[in-house]
Amino acid sequence: MFTGTVIITIITFLLLFLSIRERVRLTRYREKDWDVIGEGKSSPLSRALTSLVGTAGGIYLSVILLITFLEFQIPERIDIGVVRIEPIAAISIILAILQPFILRVIESRKRL
Repeated sequence: MFTGTVIITIITFLLLFLSIRERVRLTRYREKDWDVIGEGKSSPLSRALTSLVGTAGGIYLSVILLITFLEFQIPERIDIGVVRIEPIAAISIILAILQPFILRVIESRKRL
């Protein structure tokens, strides 16, 4: 049971790292050269984390509104090994982690 929790934790951190790295790449691709203006700017890592948390928060709020509107009955918490999490929050963060990879697939299909 402890081994399963460790494996899930390692996979989660790996996916989180890959998602942040992809967000940094996307941010650099879209970024303008603000050094000419002379304003201070945040690091690519902080922008990627802000984007990840903002995306997860938006997904969370949208799913909560949908579930409330449709009056679904979802458990407050679920147990995965020794970890107890809120299912909607877990789904939101998973979708936010996967979002840059999904965007990459969509962009590559548009080029074809």
